[in-house]
Amino acid sequence: MQGAIMLEQNITDATEGTDPLIFARVLDGKGGGYSINRADVDDWTPSAPGEVLWAHLRRNVPEMKTWLVDVLGVPAATAVMLVSDSTRPRALREGDALVATLRGINFNPSAQPEDMISLQLWCDGNRLITLRKLPMQTPRDIIALLDDGRGPVDAGSAIVQIVERLVIRMNQSMIDMNDKIDELEDADIEEEPEKLLEQISTIRRNCLALKRHMAPQHEALEQINRDAPAWFEDHDRREIVESIARLRRYLDDIDISKESALVLQDELRARSLASSESATYMLTIVAGIFLPLGFITGLMGINVGGMPGVEDAYGFWIVAGLCGLILVGQLLLFWKWKWL
Repeated sequence: MQGAIMLEQNITDATEGTDPLIFARVLDGKGGGYSINRADVDDWTPSAPGEVLWAHLRRNVPEMKTWLVDVLGVPAATAVMLVSDSTRPRALREGDALVATLRGINFNPSAQPEDMISLQLWCDGNRLITLRKLPMQTPRDIIALLDDGRGPVDAGSAIVQIVERLVIRMNQSMIDMNDKIDELEDADIEEEPEKLLEQISTIRRNCLALKRHMAPQHEALEQINRDAPAWFEDHDRREIVESIARLRRYLDDIDISKESALVLQDELRARSLASSESATYMLTIVAGIFLPLGFITGLMGINVGGMPGVEDAYGFWIVAGLCGLILVGQLLLFWKWKWL
């Protein structure tokens, strides 16, 4: 039965519609939970100690702001922030409620690593409301844990697990980028260097985009750790600290990947420039060798009276021998001057 509920919920989450509610679960305080419908969400109150409502919503539905304010009791200014398209990560405390905007990697089809996806949340300790515009895997993962009896036991642990999974999913993007850098380092630079440079530039842009999006999230998590209300317990704060440390390591890895891509890009450009200079150098040497020879043959080939050797049967061989001596002399001089 639980598997059927989870499958149904995944289908609902993946299928976009006009209903603001994607799913709603009541956490039972023991790692499990049960599903409720929208009507139950509207007038929900705990029926047992430790119960917490988690409602996952579509923030781009037109009626969302009105439902948040009039039905769920979220302050109007906060509701505006929750449905806004301003998705820069941040967190703040509003009385006994925690409000935050977080970001994660977008794993939807055709999405790029730098295409971040935002998740807004509001929680007063008894109710947790999360909102998103595009489908996300993280809420579905936590639902699977709840259906298996291994999910969060309260609002604080639910927020911690959401944060952990958003941060951990960055690791796969980092691994993919590092693997791509390793692949480019092993590639044959002589083959399509422009294509390799374009791929490296793409990696650098991805690194910059990830850093630009995730650095504010580091500050938001620190804000949660400092200012979260009392219902966010000490063990939740310790878990958030671990997520902050993990995110910091990922940000450092982004810097390393960016520098590795820059070094590889500089090496490619240097080797490409060296190859071009070598070709130009060889052409210059060849031109230097044949310039005097061309002058002599051109001079001897003019059709004017008085040219020496015209009547001599050995004239051609004399000119050819002279050109050969000049060629040998040039090669010796170039070798002495270390041009060859």
